[in-house]
Amino acid sequence: MTRKIDDLANAVVRRQLGRRDFIRRAGQLGIGASAAVYALNHAQSMAFAQDFDWQKHSGTSLKLLLNQHPYADAMIANLETFKAMTGIEVTYDVFPEDVYFDKVTAELSSSSAEYDVFMTGAYQTWQYGPAGWLVDLNEFIQDPAHTGPEYNWDDVLPNLRASTAWSGVPGEALGGEGAKQWAIPWGFELNSIAYNRRVFDAHGLTPPTNMGELMETAAKITKDVDGMYGVGVRGSRSWATIHPGFLSAYANFGETDFTMENGQLMAAMNTEGSKAMHADWVRMIKESGPRDWATYTWYQVGTDLGAGASGMIYDADILGYFMNGEGNAEAGNLAYHAFAPNPEADAPTPNVWIWSLGMSNFSTKKDAAWLFMQWASSTDHALFGAREMDFVNPVRQSVWDDEAFQERIAANYPGYLEQYQASAPGSKIYFTPQPLFFNLTTEWASSLQQMVGDQIPVDEGLDQLAESVNRQLRQAGL
Repeated sequence: MTRKIDDLANAVVRRQLGRRDFIRRAGQLGIGASAAVYALNHAQSMAFAQDFDWQKHSGTSLKLLLNQHPYADAMIANLETFKAMTGIEVTYDVFPEDVYFDKVTAELSSSSAEYDVFMTGAYQTWQYGPAGWLVDLNEFIQDPAHTGPEYNWDDVLPNLRASTAWSGVPGEALGGEGAKQWAIPWGFELNSIAYNRRVFDAHGLTPPTNMGELMETAAKITKDVDGMYGVGVRGSRSWATIHPGFLSAYANFGETDFTMENGQLMAAMNTEGSKAMHADWVRMIKESGPRDWATYTWYQVGTDLGAGASGMIYDADILGYFMNGEGNAEAGNLAYHAFAPNPEADAPTPNVWIWSLGMSNFSTKKDAAWLFMQWASSTDHALFGAREMDFVNPVRQSVWDDEAFQERIAANYPGYLEQYQASAPGSKIYFTPQPLFFNLTTEWASSLQQMVGDQIPVDEGLDQLAESVNRQLRQAGL
């Protein structure tokens, strides 16, 4: 029986049999879908390994530092495939996000060699890279002695490749000349509207297409739907409040966080356009946000949507995706919509969060670590995660083009593909890279809290914020 399923899987690899027919014929042999998928994934991985020596570091052991996340779950579920390909043993530690980044920073700042590869956000590399804690992966990517011919780096979405590369010079563009590839994009999220289709249909609502409509629709939900508020957005005193929906809207109105004047970074949060956008955002939260908005993180925003406490969210598209899954009261009722807040904008401009893989500069097993990173960011593994697990959004165009993945998304997540296709061209990191990112964006979030709490008017608050930011930039020599 094992030989028969292996023969079928190899026929798929040779493109002599379609995936749907493979699953059907496996069923006729009495083999369940999960076992069939495992056999197919193994066959594809072995084919991926044929033109490159994946066994060159057999017997080596690697250790990973992982954030608790569906992307990590997909990798762990497929890890035996990597071990079979390479003979490399892999162990890992997993931490929840509220302590994860502190753990990474502590390990790297102490020059610890315990972990070889770790999950990171792109923003974190603005600290880790210039400090000498990360390997510039350009030396591996373009070297055929280290990277197999099937890897196809150009298949990774160009905005994501650029957004994880930086020269280390404050204010210089991501992905520009002299940029070092501090991390490999692994999975990402862009920001759009996820909404409760059941509630929208019952009240004759349509998904908002600009900021004015968002405010109007959210206010109507808050007024007309018992026990539900209009729109969920993040509000905690954290950089993570600024980077999702807020900065996506900010960029869509043509605003930027900094300008460069006479070779120095200058705060740009207090322009007239910025003040107008902030005023609308503050009003929206006051009128139609959750009562304890200032405590809201990714988790509260998502949980409220899944539980039916909010009518919609303006946040990560994958957050809405997860809330449409089992265990949520509104599972099956959620839908998705691309969103350009500026009525004069041609398209959405979502700021992105990119979960990426970085290599510790203190690892003593860098060549073996790159084999793992190469496999974990490969088309082969991404297809497994996208088809069988919750490995969204994939960073490779070939995976988005995959028919099985598209069918799965279209069948269960109404509008998700359409919102992605409309949003992806304009999606990238819109922050200006600079080493004070976390401190300054956290202060921005604190100012936003004060505006929503009527502790300071919007205009005055932004003037004070810009003054404080400029003072800190000068003190840091920026």
